Formats: sequence, structure tokens, C-alpha cells
Amino acid sequence: MKEFISYAKSKFNVDKKLILIYILIYFSWGMGMNEFGATMQIAKFTFWWQVITCYILYMIPISLLLRGLPFHMQYAYGLVAMGLLEFGGYALKTSYAYPNNILDQFFNIRNFSLGMALFFALYFPIGNWAVSKIYKLLFKSDNE
Repeated sequence: MKEFISYAKSKFNVDKKLILIYILIYFSWGMGMNEFGATMQIAKFTFWWQVITCYILYMIPISLLLRGLPFHMQYAYGLVAMGLLEFGGYALKTSYAYPNNILDQFFNIRNFSLGMALFFALYFPIGNWAVSKIYKLLFKSDNE
């Protein structure tokens, strides 16, 4: 446990500008995906502010913990994290899946949450990559 706490402290000890980029990117991403899911009648959050709890308070800390790991490890750990989130969201009815949505039609209703978890697990390696690129682009002179 001591090793994990030490690891977590080192991962969370980052420049505040990096955290700001995570917040801006993940919030925008979350709002966009929630709107897309509602517009396409796939799935949506029950309340808009769940973008904050999910994308900022849940996904950013996980992204920070996974930052620097190889793509496949970020995806694998992200899959566990998103599986728990998807399961909880639909079990607690804080997420709404539209009946007979396109994913249900294509993959079957029993595979909906699995498909969502498999897709959204990509957010961790892709999000870390994108935030790193943007951070370096905006603040590279600060780091040299």
C-alpha cells in the first residue's frame, strides 16, 4: 500500500497548468460526447453536471495515474475503470440508454455496456496523449 501511495503522490504532483489543460479538454470532450449521445439517441447522463463528476473528478485522476504507461496498459487499466463506471451508471440510473439505440441494434442490448466500456477506455491513452501534446505546444518554453 505504501508503494501505491508513493506512486500516486508522484503522479499527482504535476504543474497546475497541466491540470487546467486536462480540465478544459476532458470537460469539452464530456459535454460533446453527452450531446452526441443524446442527439444520436444512444445514451446520455441523467443530469448535465455529471460530466463534471465523471470526466473531471473520476477520469482525470485515473488519467494522471496512468500517464506515462504504455498505450496497452493505459487501455487495460482504463477498461477496468470504465467498466465499473458504466456498470454503476446504468445500475444507479444516473446514465440513460435510449431503448433500441443503434448500438443495441448492432451489438445486441446485452452488449451495450460492454461496448461502451470498450470504447470509453480509449479515453485514457488518447486523452493523456492529447493533453501532453497540447501542454508541450503551449508551455514548451516553460519546460526548457
